[in-house]
Amino acid sequence: MPTYIVLIGPPGVGKGTQAKIISEETGLPHISSGDLFRENIKNKTDLGLLAETYINKGELVPDNLTISMIRERLKATDCVNGALLDGFPRTPNQAEELEKLLVQFHGRVNHVPYISASSETLIERLGGRLTCRAQGHVYHSKYNPPKVEGKCNLDGSDLYIRDDDKVETIQRRIQVYFDQTSPLIEYYHKRGLLEEINGARSIEEVSTEILKLIGTRQA
Repeated sequence: MPTYIVLIGPPGVGKGTQAKIISEETGLPHISSGDLFRENIKNKTDLGLLAETYINKGELVPDNLTISMIRERLKATDCVNGALLDGFPRTPNQAEELEKLLVQFHGRVNHVPYISASSETLIERLGGRLTCRAQGHVYHSKYNPPKVEGKCNLDGSDLYIRDDDKVETIQRRIQVYFDQTSPLIEYYHKRGLLEEINGARSIEEVSTEILKLIGTRQA
């Protein structure tokens, strides 16, 4: 029976890094809804062209279209043993639709690791980001500082704080995330699938706990 994991976590908690580690350790492909949209649009698939019409108008892509993209991706041979889903579902309604879809693949959602951290921790991680003007190399004032203050190690160009990385913007992003995701967290909590992980720790500590939970819970 295939294993399906839904990974949840706010901006700045390290979800992308953990997704990569989980994928490598379990052999399950990492399916990011954002990457899926970009790939379909770039390859001009029928689904991608349809999604682009909504995106260009500034509208949300309908759930049925997103589900169709997920369905097509899960048909790939690398998903025969399951998949790690990242960025979808975002709402209880999408979670219900996902459950219906997974029945077609003789599976269901087995694990929902929720990597959490306080707003203060998230703001500290995201707020220290520095980007070089020439090539877009990324640094962090605390966790990955440049050798020379304000200068990129690789090309010597000036480092700056993008608008997206300013504290006010970050605070809004985090608040929007929690507002939008709290119903989904409650949905999986009620079903006994939510596995909350303290994301304020080191990468190794977080990944070790997630892999332990995934390995010990029976499908």
